[in-house]
Amino acid sequence: MLDYALLEAVAAVDREGSFEAAARALHISTSAVSQRVRLLEERVGVPLVVRSRPCVATEAGRRLCRHVEQELRGALPAGTGPAAVLRVAVNADSLGTWFPGAMARFGATDDTLLDVALDNENHTAEWLRTGQVPAAVAADARAVPGCRIEALGPMRYVATASPELVRRHFSDGVNATSLARAPMLRFDRKDDLEKRWIHRICRRDLLPPTHWVPSTQAFRDLVLAGFAWGMNPEQLAAPHLRAGELVELVPGTRLEVQLYWHHARLAPPAVERLTRAVVGEARVRLQRADPARTGSRPRSRRGRHT
Repeated sequence: MLDYALLEAVAAVDREGSFEAAARALHISTSAVSQRVRLLEERVGVPLVVRSRPCVATEAGRRLCRHVEQELRGALPAGTGPAAVLRVAVNADSLGTWFPGAMARFGATDDTLLDVALDNENHTAEWLRTGQVPAAVAADARAVPGCRIEALGPMRYVATASPELVRRHFSDGVNATSLARAPMLRFDRKDDLEKRWIHRICRRDLLPPTHWVPSTQAFRDLVLAGFAWGMNPEQLAAPHLRAGELVELVPGTRLEVQLYWHHARLAPPAVERLTRAVVGEARVRLQRADPARTGSRPRSRRGRHT
């Protein structure tokens, strides 16, 4: 029988990203964490933690911790033992719009703690493939091996700018010339929706002056301030469009990204409970798009990761 304290040390290092942070979380010394990890590695005969920045568990370490945690959770009476932690991967635009509602639904009836990792929705499925999370919001319609997949609905995006920026840069219309000169906002290097929208409008690629801001809310606020134009989630842009604080650059050109919920078949029961909350919230918040107001679906959308 493996010592739970040793396993918890490995899990804490993986969760917190360093031996020092794991020590703070476990209320023990850093040397004690190191000794526990090393002792467990000696017992099982394989490395369990990659000593990097940040530190992460190896595949063997993650599998061992998951297996023993599930066994212990099933054996302990409710309300005893350390709180369960469930890590999931989500793209930042979802976290900035509809996903908190899913978390609230889950938290209303479940004591499991959620640890949200952020990445581009075209990369979150990789977190599942490598065993870093048991569930993820992703744009990949192909089921990850060993996982189930649930269609959630489309995230819609609209090319927006402030009225003042439109007056400064688009007084003669939105075309290749004006788009090549107007400042553009992008989330990060994984984010290419603005480029795809430009190609749809102009039928060619352009290289506008580009700012980079990896925050969903700051992205919207900077567009509102007239700093640059950019593709905002419709859920965040809609009230500002109605108030006249934002302008849709080319009406009828909204783009969609279809989202999916991937979750491991052999996962803790909490994953199934979270799945019900995620799917339920998505049915309310990710409505079917109006074809008259949306354009073709791009293959990639923002990793808005924090």
